[in-house]
Amino acid sequence: MTDATAVATRIRRAYEEFLSGNMPPTDAVRSIVRESWARSLSRGVDPSDVHQVDELPSGVTVPAMSAEEFAEYRAAHPITAVRPLVQSLMVDAIADTGVVVALTDQVGRLLWVEGDSDARDKAGHINFVEGSVWAEEVVGTNAPGLALAVDRGVQVVGPEHFAGPVQEWSCAAAPVHDPFTGHVIGVIDVTGGREVAAPFALAAVRSVVAAVERELQSGAVDLADPSVFSLGGPRTSAAHFSVLGDGPHRWRRTSDPSSARTLSPRHAEILVLLQAFPEGLNTEQLALKLAEDGLDPVSVRAEISRLRRDLGADVLASRPYRLTLEVSSDLQDIRTRIESGTDLASVVDEVGRGGLLAESTAPGIVEIFEELREDLRSRLIASGDVAALRKWTSSVHGRDDLVAWRRLEHRLPVGHPDRALAGGRIRLLDKRYGL
Repeated sequence: MTDATAVATRIRRAYEEFLSGNMPPTDAVRSIVRESWARSLSRGVDPSDVHQVDELPSGVTVPAMSAEEFAEYRAAHPITAVRPLVQSLMVDAIADTGVVVALTDQVGRLLWVEGDSDARDKAGHINFVEGSVWAEEVVGTNAPGLALAVDRGVQVVGPEHFAGPVQEWSCAAAPVHDPFTGHVIGVIDVTGGREVAAPFALAAVRSVVAAVERELQSGAVDLADPSVFSLGGPRTSAAHFSVLGDGPHRWRRTSDPSSARTLSPRHAEILVLLQAFPEGLNTEQLALKLAEDGLDPVSVRAEISRLRRDLGADVLASRPYRLTLEVSSDLQDIRTRIESGTDLASVVDEVGRGGLLAESTAPGIVEIFEELREDLRSRLIASGDVAALRKWTSSVHGRDDLVAWRRLEHRLPVGHPDRALAGGRIRLLDKRYGL
């Protein structure tokens, strides 16, 4: 008996003992597998089948989809955008090996199952097909579902699977994270026979996941695009806050008007900073961005605690501190309009009012305001928008901006009265600065 056969026999005996009501010895099966078996059993997963459900025990709905709905959902999902990279790094290399590569969404729905036709046909016998859900809550212990459950790369070999029909297979999978929010967007999995039981299979999957996450971080895929679908439809903002203008800073959940809250300046600063750094900030980083000499860590944690109390415990995660909801803001709206060059004259007005940006002395907020003003200045000078240039050169931010005055003079027709005014201001600034 080979070592591999002996191990498989030991695990199968442990599995049978587990199903008969006895917890197997700790040395009989890996703890991550034993714990997954226990979760599978407690959730009522049938060990003899790989049937599908409409709702997970966690309460997450897994709606049935028509072929058209599934095609639309899959096409818009962010993991589909990196499929060509996965194909080039992995799928092309496993042709004719009896192995399939799968890409799932964030709850384990198989969006793509690729490999040669024979391998996909064999996988179809256990319902490992596009559109089926392989969450641990649905089919028990398996690599894609376990990777989602524990949020790390895993390998499940033969009899370690909870469902008997799957125990002739082995699989290795690892979750893919949005590099900006840390949220899991799906899983990359390789499923096959004995070849997938080898240690290199999980190492290969992890290396592909690392390449995919680098691709996502590079900005080649726009994860914030509103056309990107979540399980139940387009991603939309769950909450909105406003910090510009003369009024109080405000927060509200978009689905509940009664949730509106007035934000303290400190809480508004924290929200602006966490939106600007979606990857998160640790206690020390946040402290240095809130005060020139930094804040005491206890003070930072106390502010975070109060913010959670005021807005809801689901708004912020820790280690590092980061937003866990899709949150929009009037500041974000301004950035979007600057990037698109839309209605720059009104943007100048809104930036001119400043609100929190003009009032705050927090180093991180000061930096954000400086970046915003420079982005706006660069965009309106490049665009040559006369109305926006007039607004800018009349504002506190642009009245001494020699480059903007010269751009305005160049854009105005000869003989226009404002062209003479611009020329006069240019001469004055030349004289003042000795140019």
